[in-house]
Amino acid sequence: MGRTQVGIVGAGPAGLMLAHLLHLRGISSVVLEARSRDYVEQRVRAGVLEQGSVDLLVESGVGDRLQREGLRHEGIELRFAGESHRVAMTELTGRAITVYGQQEVVKDLIAARLAAGQPIVFEVDDVAVHGLDTEQPSITFTHEGRDETLTCDFVAGCDGFHGVTRGAVPAGVLSTYDRVYPFAWLGVLATAPPAVDELIYANHERGFALYSMRSAQVSRLYLQVAPDEDIDDWSDDRIWAELRARLETVEGWSLNEGPVIEKGITPMRSFVVEPMQWERLYLAGDAVHIVPPTGAKGMNLALADVRLLGDAFAQWYAGGGGGLLEAYSSTALRRVWRAQHFSWWMTSMLHRFGDSDPYQARLQLAQLRNVTTSTAYARALAENYVGPVEV
Repeated sequence: MGRTQVGIVGAGPAGLMLAHLLHLRGISSVVLEARSRDYVEQRVRAGVLEQGSVDLLVESGVGDRLQREGLRHEGIELRFAGESHRVAMTELTGRAITVYGQQEVVKDLIAARLAAGQPIVFEVDDVAVHGLDTEQPSITFTHEGRDETLTCDFVAGCDGFHGVTRGAVPAGVLSTYDRVYPFAWLGVLATAPPAVDELIYANHERGFALYSMRSAQVSRLYLQVAPDEDIDDWSDDRIWAELRARLETVEGWSLNEGPVIEKGITPMRSFVVEPMQWERLYLAGDAVHIVPPTGAKGMNLALADVRLLGDAFAQWYAGGGGGLLEAYSSTALRRVWRAQHFSWWMTSMLHRFGDSDPYQARLQLAQLRNVTTSTAYARALAENYVGPVEV
């Protein structure tokens, strides 16, 4: 395979954006991905971009389609106890979020990389990293039946929670912080025009529900379910009935129904690994942190990580030393833990943790009333939701 400056494992938003930022700075990289191009471009994941993520995509030249097709939202709606309240994010912060699916970000980044003639190797197997504590680490893999070796200066592990790069760090170096929640999300994509202009977060006695969208014709909806639920037990009729029960709590409003084109159940967890680097390995995105999707932070954290890494590698190769590389983990983790707290807070405020704890249910209502009646509480939610100001 030869040599490059930065070997990147994983062609999700983190790996692809890092490769793009490095290319803009004249730094070579090779992206290795276990899945096919079709798989990563169709994989439905997150869909909310913070203002800073939008700015990063636009400023780096891959935001044209995002600006045309993304849905800018200036608020969110909270529903509870038969009430509906809007949190005016832009009014409170001057910033907004944009609904644009992760798979669309991936498509845009892949198109830009290939148009620039830069390498992405899909469908690689048996990936392993070697020599991370040397000046010439390498990545071995098989592709189309051939054994390959890629030598590089640095390795970027952007290969997700189940990837191989984190496991290359010796035992005892990394510390793991983990929380598994006693529920999951059943998510559906439906060919149905959204009945709302902004996302609805609903706290309901039957469990949490979220009304989102992917376009003017496609709705994205979620239901809190038990973590051991079987998706085969959830017919389309049952899904729509449960969505109506949890979301149609405001008089005169109803959701739009249509054919369900995709459905699945996602467990809920919080996960952080520290540090996010070891020797010549730098980890980013889901490889080192996962948040429950309630706060819409997963893809945004991944992009924030590689924005830092792009600057750090640029400093190194420009002869400015390794100060930013050395500080990468500590700098990134400050934002990671802020997002962890916000995601935990939103999750704890909106989900049912069981019928045996009516005290917690009353606390949730108190929190929601604080958010919807106090400007200070509302601004705190809004600032975290739209993301910090990038500098």
